[in-house]
Amino acid sequence: MAGEIDISTVAKAYARWAPIYDLVFGAVFDAGRKASIAAAERIGGRILDVGIGTGISLMDYSAANRIVGVDYSEPMLRKAHGRVADHRLAHVDALAVMDARHLGFPDAFFDAVVAQYVITAVPDPEATLDEFARVTKPGGEIILVNHLGAESGPRRAFEQSFAPVARRLGWRPEFRWERLAQWVGGHGGVRVVERRPMPPFGHFSLIRFERVAARKATDGGSAR
Repeated sequence: MAGEIDISTVAKAYARWAPIYDLVFGAVFDAGRKASIAAAERIGGRILDVGIGTGISLMDYSAANRIVGVDYSEPMLRKAHGRVADHRLAHVDALAVMDARHLGFPDAFFDAVVAQYVITAVPDPEATLDEFARVTKPGGEIILVNHLGAESGPRRAFEQSFAPVARRLGWRPEFRWERLAQWVGGHGGVRVVERRPMPPFGHFSLIRFERVAARKATDGGSAR
């Protein structure tokens, strides 16, 4: 698909961002980060945070839940390990370097999967979402918070023109809701339960998917 990015681009970009990521993006992403965590904690239990980065979100999770964090960027994850040690975050069960497209967990292992500002920064969003669904228990949720590209108007024109530069920085500003909707329609085992704008200025969205039983095979086909 046009406009994709590769994993080495993402890794290099976030290695560069690691030393200053919290300073540059901490406040900008704060509202969406806290909203996604609140949504996950309404479910509770074992929560996977994909793209945990420097671990800034770990401070906001309740000690009543068990948190596992993964990230592809080892430099970012080193900062997360330091945060866990410094703040004695006993509710964090594990932090691991991992590709979101190939999660090393059993099927239906987590009550909720959270991905904050991640889905536009992975090489294959659909394969990544498939993995999120695979490791989520039926009745659990996949919770995304992300920038979604404009459907029309000047902002869409800007996002499309800026896209080549943004991909070198490790993300896609032109990623639109339609792509997520198409994934839901093709998957058969998830449904949208919420989509709402997030500050600042509604440029980000909180999106919640419920993991439902996979569609049964019919006419010789197979469920995903």
